[in-house]
Amino acid sequence: MSDKQLLHLVFGGELENLEECNFRNLDDLDIVGVFPDYASAEKAWRAKAQATVDNAHMRYFVVHMHKLLDPDGDGKF
Repeated sequence: MSDKQLLHLVFGGELENLEECNFRNLDDLDIVGVFPDYASAEKAWRAKAQATVDNAHMRYFVVHMHKLLDPDGDGKF
């Protein structure tokens, strides 16, 4: 098992419309959490997406934070 952290952020919110990724109210964003790997982030994302399925404008996302923190993938800042 690799000891390299591959952090993922799960968050969501209500979109203004279904054609764009603009949130209705940034103050109402639901920050689900930061997860140590994609599998656990996907599990959290899936649970939130299923819990809000009745609201067509609600969307949740998984952000690959490790790619933002280390875009070259060399383990260095």
